Amino acid sequence: MAGTCSCGVVAYQPLFELKLPQAQPPFPRRKNQQRHISSYTQRHVHRPRQNLSFPHKSRLKSGNAELRNLPLLPSSKLEFTVGAQREYGSSAGDAESLISDPNQEEFSWPSVILPFLFPALGGLLFGYDIGATSGATISLQSAQLSGTTWYNLSAVQLGLVVSGSLYGALLGSLLVYPIADFLGRRRELITAAALYAFGGAVTSFAPGLGVLLLGRLLYGLGIGLAMHGAPLYIAETCPSQIRGTLISLKELFIVLGILLGYFVGSFQIDVVGGWRYMYGVGAPIALLMGLGMWSLPPSPRWLLLRAVQGKGPLQDYKEKAVAALSRLRGRPAGDKVSERQIEDTLVPLKSAYADEKTEGSFLEVFQGPSLKAFIIAGGLVLFQQITGQPSVLYYAGPILQSAGFSAAADATRVSVVIGLFKLLMTWIAVLKVDDLGRRPLLIGGVAGLAISLLLLSSYYKFLGGFPLVAVAALLLYVGCYQISFGPISWLMVSEIFPLRTRGRGISLAVLTNFGSNAIVTFAFSPLKELLGAGNVFLLFGAIALLSLLFVVLLVPETKGLSLEEIESKFLK
Repeated sequence: MAGTCSCGVVAYQPLFELKLPQAQPPFPRRKNQQRHISSYTQRHVHRPRQNLSFPHKSRLKSGNAELRNLPLLPSSKLEFTVGAQREYGSSAGDAESLISDPNQEEFSWPSVILPFLFPALGGLLFGYDIGATSGATISLQSAQLSGTTWYNLSAVQLGLVVSGSLYGALLGSLLVYPIADFLGRRRELITAAALYAFGGAVTSFAPGLGVLLLGRLLYGLGIGLAMHGAPLYIAETCPSQIRGTLISLKELFIVLGILLGYFVGSFQIDVVGGWRYMYGVGAPIALLMGLGMWSLPPSPRWLLLRAVQGKGPLQDYKEKAVAALSRLRGRPAGDKVSERQIEDTLVPLKSAYADEKTEGSFLEVFQGPSLKAFIIAGGLVLFQQITGQPSVLYYAGPILQSAGFSAAADATRVSVVIGLFKLLMTWIAVLKVDDLGRRPLLIGGVAGLAISLLLLSSYYKFLGGFPLVAVAALLLYVGCYQISFGPISWLMVSEIFPLRTRGRGISLAVLTNFGSNAIVTFAFSPLKELLGAGNVFLLFGAIALLSLLFVVLLVPETKGLSLEEIESKFLK
């Protein structure tokens, strides 16, 4: 067998298909008729139900000479493996006679795992900081447990400790904007891992508050780079048919990181100087992330981007891109399939840079197709935050306590329960994102957010005697967020920008995300005092309805499309 792949089979469609483009079929068939090949009897070919995307268009010109010269594949030489194979002839020209759906790419699962896992550790370390900080602030302020003489922190000092990593992430998002394409996705993640490790170590061994804040800032810089580089690297290196699943899994890693931080905090909360251990645990994980990224190849799309930007000989970058793609797919070095895929990806890049051989100005992301992509991506991450996500869980403890849940007496246990529920709902999104698609999950989830926020508002206004309403609304909010804005926003951010401006576009989206997070976090308490909790949740509910309208009108469905097809179909 020449190779294995995941076919991304859609429900109600046959398991095995062999498709030829709409030109010179090897034998007659009626127009628009579709016939299917079974694994043991049928030997027919069908014309596709939609036009081929650009990766194959370049070879369908000039009278479709390639197809006229294409040998018929004898039925006795077609091989299949249930649910996971592409069709190959058994002759020496396998790669040349390979015909497949352009969106179904050959790969082996072992080769996919590591290029996902090591970038995803950047998300886990981001989540870990959130979870660990909740316990570390309690330990740090305790006269008996802090192990310091400067435990008596003011509200401002404590706020700086808590939000120090957020400031670092904002700064990191700004710094990476002009250098994203220079660094590349792989080197950016290696740098993020180094900042994670150094920041965690400095925080853990801090002799005073000033050094502690420096460590928090450095760790936050790592967050800013990781949350920019991880979705980029995963989206540009994984097969398109599982891109949604893998990038959603990165969100699952963030939730796992939060849970890990909660668990470490619960074990170290009674230890003198426990906050040092809570912050220090992230350093060895960061070291693993850095070593893992060092072992991986650069993104092939980034290598081609540098080639067309004139940063080196085109042929050298093409050879590096072929070698990188071969490694990422678990194929032999320099195989023909990888060479053909790289050549096909290079065609639209050359077209995009035909009139301009440089990276373009810093403002290019606000022009043409890039502006349309930024409106979609920036709008999603903005609504992700201003629908109240940083603030709603602030009320988790009081809500559960009012309903008589004993776990509400223990903040750590409440956090773990909520975290486990977040994990469950995120896993559901991971399983369904490449099946149902992005839009259905977003529309259903955001509608649920609006309902839950209106229920919470009603609870604080006139349903105070029915605490189970508040509990149900809280769980509905958490669940709907984790199947919609949580994973899908970052998925759309990673795939919607044109390659030409993808690095700078995603850095602006990350900046928008952390900036709006900071605004909502800092504005929540004054708004609560000014308007009351009921009106604040009503405001969040109105914003959620506005975000639902935004999703319905502007956000496209990108399920199953390659990054180049998304750019061609929706942005031009």
